[in-house]
Amino acid sequence: MHYKKVNSIKSTPVERYSMLLVDPVIEMPKNAKKSKNEKSLFHVALTATDAPYSKWQCRIMYYWYKKKKNLPGSEMGKFTRILHSGSPDNLMDEIPTFVVDPLPPGLDRGYVVLNRPWAFVQWLEKATIEEEYILMGEPDHIFINPLPNLARGGYPAAFPFFYIKPTENEKIIRKFFPEEKGPVTNVDPIGNSPVIIKKDLLEKIAPTWMNVSLKMKNDPETDKTFGWVLEMYAYAVASALHGVQHILRKDFMLQPPWDKETGKKFILHFTYGCDYNMKGELTYGQFGEWRFDKRSHLQGPPPRNLSLPPPGVPESVVTLVKMVNEATANIPDWDTK
Repeated sequence: MHYKKVNSIKSTPVERYSMLLVDPVIEMPKNAKKSKNEKSLFHVALTATDAPYSKWQCRIMYYWYKKKKNLPGSEMGKFTRILHSGSPDNLMDEIPTFVVDPLPPGLDRGYVVLNRPWAFVQWLEKATIEEEYILMGEPDHIFINPLPNLARGGYPAAFPFFYIKPTENEKIIRKFFPEEKGPVTNVDPIGNSPVIIKKDLLEKIAPTWMNVSLKMKNDPETDKTFGWVLEMYAYAVASALHGVQHILRKDFMLQPPWDKETGKKFILHFTYGCDYNMKGELTYGQFGEWRFDKRSHLQGPPPRNLSLPPPGVPESVVTLVKMVNEATANIPDWDTK
């Protein structure tokens, strides 16, 4: 199978996302395949702040990690929330947590995500990590199926994002990935999460990822063009600078409301708002009569027992709400932490 490039991107989110879905998965090199009985555990790691918005998402993610970790097919190892607020918080006893320092004041210039590569650099240097592989996740990830190790040796596994387009931004990419390093197609259309990667590879990439992120943020043209996905481009470029290319797995993750079925995918990413009228019709871009959007809960957790969406709403959105409801019903002190 081969990766088919999209030459033109249509205007609406639905059209852009659907164009990604027709592409097959990039096949891993045959010499990188592993036997069925070989088990390669990976450490599940995510970066987080001590803000209420981050905390409630981490609690839901950790709940579903525990539910799926020991099921058949899972190769999940231990779990770490890398807390880059610089001091312990009230979830230390609930979620395995490693505290690291934030960037010096002002260095992130209001773009808090720049703390992510710096957090991984510190964690990799200071923590004892038993597993050979690491999954870089995010608080708004929910494990919907047991996750195997999708990486193969020196080939990490990543999810391809339709909006990460290195070839269409060659002029900017070349500021950080010079021609002598190879063609721009060596820069994968990915971010740092979800990625499953060998620990020793990430130890090499992470400092470069941090430095490229800061350089991109300090370049006005790059900052304006890449915006909120700048740090994702930085990881893709940093990997390419080290000669690392990823196996692209579209089954790694789904993103409601654009992905309508959970199927055999592994992670549900609830980054997009889900807005519907009572006929079950998507009203993306305007508040729906029924809605679930994580950004509605910036100051504290969503309430328990959220109302289910109306008939006709895709299964993926229904599953999201049901999984949030199950987690909040079973996590102690949900409304008070």
